Amino acid sequence: NDLKDQVHLGTSCADCHDPDTMALRITRPAFANAMEARGVDLSQATRQEMRSYVCAQCHVEYYFKGENKVLTFPWSKGFKADDIEAHYDEYGFKDWTHAETGAPMIKIQHPEFETWNTGIHGRSGVACADCHMPYMREGSIKVSDHWLRSPLDNLENACTKCHAIPVEELEERVLTIQNTTAGLLRRSEDAIVGAIDAIVAAQAAGATDEQLTEVRQLHRAASLRWDFVSSENSTGFHSPQEAARLLGESIDMARQAELKATVLLNELNAPQASASN
Repeated sequence: NDLKDQVHLGTSCADCHDPDTMALRITRPAFANAMEARGVDLSQATRQEMRSYVCAQCHVEYYFKGENKVLTFPWSKGFKADDIEAHYDEYGFKDWTHAETGAPMIKIQHPEFETWNTGIHGRSGVACADCHMPYMREGSIKVSDHWLRSPLDNLENACTKCHAIPVEELEERVLTIQNTTAGLLRRSEDAIVGAIDAIVAAQAAGATDEQLTEVRQLHRAASLRWDFVSSENSTGFHSPQEAARLLGESIDMARQAELKATVLLNELNAPQASASN
């Protein structure tokens, strides 16, 4: 009651807490439905699991399914980007058609929960709140810090309780991961732009939809993987190996698309070159 007049926008207490008992709770039906479909009984979740599940209600990839646009989490096959891609491919789903290449594209939202699941912290049972809302003391009481923020702004509390390492070294480790990931993101973007330009050139030379099916699918797949890392808000930190794997695949798929489109372009231009000779 002391705070209610200050809470107008965004997340509020009741999103994560039962207003009568203050116990952690799930309030988003899409998350409950997705977990039930995966065989997870949320009523049996531990408090430690709930310290991640309340975050996962929003920090996820999602889409609007069917004519009724039902908010849905694409987890029928798993949490990895490849699993989510397979889910969308099975449904023939696309968010939009790329204006230049004609590829059926997916817009990834913000898959923090999915990425965390593949990383060392997620696999070790470290909850989202352990790092982003670490425990603190209020007098004699231990409570979660509700100043929700990056652990980089709170390394002493967020990290050193588990990692007995100077905060300067911890910060350097985080920034090394993030800078490496950012470099791979830039290389992925360059490769995707190269693929787009090659596909556009092939289309201008008369390539048909049938001839472009494979390269458009490669464009879709490369962009999905880039977007999975780009839209996830840790710049690779939640799962460094997975981020690197996805961006490596993105670069590879984009260059494959560029090469195949260039080969197709050369084949289409070959008869014209012969005629001019």
